[in-house]
Amino acid sequence: MRVQEIMTRRIASVHQDDRLEFVQDIFTQSAFRYLLVMDGEEQLCGIISHADMSRALSPYLGTDAEVERDRDTLQRRVHQVMTRNLVTITGAATLQSAARIMLEHNIGCLPVMDNGKLEGLVSWKDLLRQVIK
Repeated sequence: MRVQEIMTRRIASVHQDDRLEFVQDIFTQSAFRYLLVMDGEEQLCGIISHADMSRALSPYLGTDAEVERDRDTLQRRVHQVMTRNLVTITGAATLQSAARIMLEHNIGCLPVMDNGKLEGLVSWKDLLRQVIK
């Protein structure tokens, strides 16, 4: 089986200059765990995960201990937190190759690129769904 057969084609993206507050709203209101980051040319330049957000934001947000500097973490820009050195895969690659790459790089998803064009995203959940079918 090939990556293109199971990848998610409905891709959510943000701009590298968006604020983390905007990204937090997306993660809160949707089931997305990864957002692709686009630059001004609408080229893929990074990825931001739910885990990246958890590390970047103050743990005191939304608590009685929250102060102004905790709220300020929401004003940081996506490019300050995102992963820049992306590992990608092609749609023609096998699921075994995708799993191997994710394990080797300790990552949860791979942008699917064909001829420099973003086609989709394959995550570890997509791979697991195939195992239990």
